[in-house]
Amino acid sequence: MRHLLVINPNTSASVSQLLQTHVQAAAGLHVQVSTVTARFGAPYICDEASYAVAAHATLDAWAAALAAPGQATPDAVLIGCFGDPGLLALRESSPAPVTGLAEAAFIEAARHGRFAIVTGGERWGPMLQRLAQALGHAPALAGIHTVAPTGAQLAADPGQARALLAQACRDAVRQLGAQAVILGGAGLAGMASALQPGLGVPLIDSVLAGAHWALRSHTPPPARSTPGFDIPWQNLPPEFTVLGLPAGH
Repeated sequence: MRHLLVINPNTSASVSQLLQTHVQAAAGLHVQVSTVTARFGAPYICDEASYAVAAHATLDAWAAALAAPGQATPDAVLIGCFGDPGLLALRESSPAPVTGLAEAAFIEAARHGRFAIVTGGERWGPMLQRLAQALGHAPALAGIHTVAPTGAQLAADPGQARALLAQACRDAVRQLGAQAVILGGAGLAGMASALQPGLGVPLIDSVLAGAHWALRSHTPPPARSTPGFDIPWQNLPPEFTVLGLPAGH
């Protein structure tokens, strides 16, 4: 049985449960999905500071998961945040393929042509623009439409969220000319199916896109055969020390 490790880079257990439920449902019974939660950081990532801390928390959660008794290296790793904090660092350190909700959704949406992003939290706009540029998807990105409530606030009031996000998706198609729209955010998992009717273009659920990527794993083989970091660490949790180079290297 294949094993998919999902890392929630924020500290909200409810988001971890949402990820576990939707990713496992998409993966099916032939894949074991294990979701772990960040051991420190913000309850919900919504600005540059919480995003920076989340990158560290992602690596920490991965190292802690590998150090758990009886835990083998997973067959794939999914960063369960639409923003993929720590993606490149974890990819450098893992022998298993790694992606995040944003990268997986970018790949799926780009198959339909130019795409737009709809998500919660106004500060995410420039952060996602930078991520799309870094991952090579900026040419296909028609634009980013953020709504004022954060993903956490949207998840807390699904009725209001659906109305607000439905209008934002329609605006993204009409104003940006998008040929696909990504509904981005772990807290928005499962909402896309309710918003799809009448939109006229595919609406991509970022959590399902992440699960589908993990099932395909059509990525280049990792550069390393065992998990680890390439430098020694000081004053970090023991899991980091075990995976890092010995002191003096």
